[in-house]
Amino acid sequence: MTGMNNLLLFLPAALLVALTPGPGIFYVAARTLAGGRGEGMASSIGLGIGGLVHVIAGAVGISALVMASAEAFTMVKILGAVYLVWLGLKAWREARVFLPTIRTTGSRQAFREGIIVEALNPKTAAFFLAFIPQFVDAAQPVGAQFVVLGVVSVALNTTADIVVTYGAAIARADLENRPSLIMRARRASGAVMCGLGASLLFVRRST
Repeated sequence: MTGMNNLLLFLPAALLVALTPGPGIFYVAARTLAGGRGEGMASSIGLGIGGLVHVIAGAVGISALVMASAEAFTMVKILGAVYLVWLGLKAWREARVFLPTIRTTGSRQAFREGIIVEALNPKTAAFFLAFIPQFVDAAQPVGAQFVVLGVVSVALNTTADIVVTYGAAIARADLENRPSLIMRARRASGAVMCGLGASLLFVRRST
């Protein structure tokens, strides 16, 4: 298992990463503004589950194989980008439907979409493969350490996403009686998701 010294070094570094605004935070903020706190919470948990997929894949070496294969990396990158852009365009299209008749995505679908978005994000795989091994003790079982540190990192990231969800939900509540601003917020959310998807296309495989 991970030594206490390594864990004490890892925790502040992982916390700093979790608090740094990144794609996950922007994604859950966009989903919350578009569909409310319930969808934002479901998206946050979904992203966490998707992150655990990368942790397990990294521990058994699958992520390393994907990162080593240009074709596999490109395929995952394109799938993730297309999916995010599709979600963004969907949010933009539905932005013109005003409250209270708006039909939101629903927490279950937001949860599933969160898992898919994160599982198809090669940047997450690259991050875990580059970041976690720095805190692994080679004299102890590497796979077990990778899982422990990965779970800790995912838990911190998910906690940060949930905090952002509550903040975005408060901002959304302030706009409840201003439908034109709600529409703009939903369109902005769709644009953010499209932008996140487009940014994936520029991710390069580490060499």
